[in-house]
Amino acid sequence: MLNGFEFENDGRTYSCSIEAQKTPVKESWWWFAVSGDAQRYAPFRATGSDTKAQVQKKIVAFYENRLFALTQPTQRGAHWGRKPNVVAKPAS
Repeated sequence: MLNGFEFENDGRTYSCSIEAQKTPVKESWWWFAVSGDAQRYAPFRATGSDTKAQVQKKIVAFYENRLFALTQPTQRGAHWGRKPNVVAKPAS
């Protein structure tokens, strides 16, 4: 199994490591941190067949998708106790 590693992509430094859960089910997850972002992420489980190239590709895709999602406008639904405002169609 791979050990932790760092790599650069698109001006960002990614620090990756494998950490085991502290629960009865012993699963290991890939955790990563990105320069300029205070949050850490654990997007997928670690497997014995992981390669550095595969992990890098998955991590970059996950993070770029996250950045894209953050640029999208927030869509708010109706409150559970109220019906959404419905505009009546004009009579023909």
